[in-house]
Amino acid sequence: MTRPAWDWRLSDLSAVPQHGRTVFSCFSCGGGSTMGYKRAGYTVLGNVEIDPQMMRLYKKNHNPRFPFQMPIQEFKLLPASQLPKELFDLSILDGSPPCSVFSMSGQRDKKWGNEHKFREGQAVQRLDDLFFDFLDVAELLQPRVIVAENVTGMINGKARGYVSLVLSRLRSIGYRPQLFLLNSATMGVPQKRERLIFIAARNDLNFPLLKLEFNEPPVLYGDIQGGEGKPLKAGGVTYQRWHKRRPVDADMGDISLRHEGKQSSFNTRLMRRGKVANTLLSSSFYVRYDEPCRISDTDIIRLQTFPADYDFMDADVQYVCGMSVPPLMMQRIAEQIHEQWLSK
Repeated sequence: MTRPAWDWRLSDLSAVPQHGRTVFSCFSCGGGSTMGYKRAGYTVLGNVEIDPQMMRLYKKNHNPRFPFQMPIQEFKLLPASQLPKELFDLSILDGSPPCSVFSMSGQRDKKWGNEHKFREGQAVQRLDDLFFDFLDVAELLQPRVIVAENVTGMINGKARGYVSLVLSRLRSIGYRPQLFLLNSATMGVPQKRERLIFIAARNDLNFPLLKLEFNEPPVLYGDIQGGEGKPLKAGGVTYQRWHKRRPVDADMGDISLRHEGKQSSFNTRLMRRGKVANTLLSSSFYVRYDEPCRISDTDIIRLQTFPADYDFMDADVQYVCGMSVPPLMMQRIAEQIHEQWLSK
């Protein structure tokens, strides 16, 4: 019996037909994008990652030929003589610049242009600069295609001006950019994760416009649910709220507003077997609607379409998955880039 696409193993990659196209990944985290490219038949040569814990995970699970553990600001300044020649003949330069300053939660505008200490590498950085650091790398390496993933908050409000600057920068370094708003639930991923995908082809290649349309049937939470979740503390606030839930409630905030007169714990989501799960975030809490417990690590791994044999070592499973691109999402995008462009 054929397993569903979200139920897979790293060992399955050995059976994927290879077409020889190459990828280098920036801001690689645990390698969600990397696994997507590999599932689509690409060879991922290496990565740039600032976070030592994420780099240990990446090396353990992906065995890169050319790993660079350093800030991208340092990587882009390396002399060409210190870079592998293969990086100057890339099919795709991939990157997911850390994007928390563009999230729609909190007072995001006040974070722009300032240095803050973020979890990414435990370093003080200006995260709104990182996209342009990534494009500096693209200008240096001149890959055939550039792929960058980010949150949908970039096209809301004042952030739209930032997107215009990104698109202008891509054009100035010799690329024709396209911008896609994609929902992973249409791509076989068991969650409604909306993301912006920047895809740019080098001008001299004269590729036609890329078309991305995905209409795969939804995968419900009940389809992937498995394993035992951590029980809610009996008598605790969340436990009490859970017992007051109604079918219309999406999160604990709905319950607290109804019974306590104020919204609290809205980042504690209720997961229903008959619905597609909401976006898996690294810092939110997810509670099963039909039993008083948090979702299991098995649930998290399947929701993010990570492989069942991924070695998380000492890292938190939800953090790694929530910070990553779902491999199945990137696989679908990478397949179309190869089919419509690179295979020609």
